[in-house]
Amino acid sequence: MWQLDHLAVSANSLAEGADYVEAALGVRLGPVGQHAYMSTHNRLLGLGPSDYLEVIAIDPDAPAVAHPRWFRLDAFRGRPRLTNWICRVDDLDAALAGAPEGAGRPVALARGDFRWRMGVPADGCLPYDDRFPALIEWQGGLKPQDRLADSVCCLTRLEVAHPEAEVLRARVRLDDPRVQYVTGPSALRATFATPHGERHLE
Repeated sequence: MWQLDHLAVSANSLAEGADYVEAALGVRLGPVGQHAYMSTHNRLLGLGPSDYLEVIAIDPDAPAVAHPRWFRLDAFRGRPRLTNWICRVDDLDAALAGAPEGAGRPVALARGDFRWRMGVPADGCLPYDDRFPALIEWQGGLKPQDRLADSVCCLTRLEVAHPEAEVLRARVRLDDPRVQYVTGPSALRATFATPHGERHLE
């Protein structure tokens, strides 16, 4: 069975994305981290022991890459927004074998002490207009959730909207009552309990 791992907020710049999330949730994000393979950088927010939030953008100071970046960042335009959700799996190869076409090929990645494999689509776009989750397999028993400070925020609901919501639901091997599938235009909307009351990202 899969588990919800984290949510991704994409932005034209990391500063713009961080400002959006911090204003929306009323909490501070963690320090900057880099992804050398994708020439992207991010800032994280712990959401408890099992999941977290990531703000991600292209790193303007990193070398150009010859392959499409994850989360369709090469084509990203507009305001910062919640673009993707990521599920943790024990066996990435088996999960990708049972996933819809286009869920990606396994790519081995590392940053500091963290080691993981992730399904990366050839064109950067995940199935069902990016409403299908990216799949990740953490290796070595260590994941960011284990080290992130408690933000006193937690995810209470993730709405995954798509015209084929019921078909999508059947393809996602996740049993998490927080994740709700809604038939309608493609979108993601997350609801959080925060020290300042209920807040939303979309």
